[in-house]
Amino acid sequence: MKKISIKSARVKVELDFFLSGSIVGENIESGVSEVRSFFEVSSEEDFEDILSVIKLAKKGCFAESLVIKAVPLQSICIINGKKVDNI
Repeated sequence: MKKISIKSARVKVELDFFLSGSIVGENIESGVSEVRSFFEVSSEEDFEDILSVIKLAKKGCFAESLVIKAVPLQSICIINGKKVDNI
């Protein structure tokens, strides 16, 4: 673990999403076109040391990894106790 002193840290995440189509028309579609993360750190430590910690935090972030790398999605639907296939 890196030992550096951080007075404060904030992370803000924004995303641009879209929703189109119609539930009634059964052609609804949603998605995200961009995600932005903003890091604000206050520390008296060396700039490069702070930047190194931020880079490590980004590498260990499950949310950023999910956005950067596509992963298989397993979607299980159970209606009234019966598993529904092919949804």
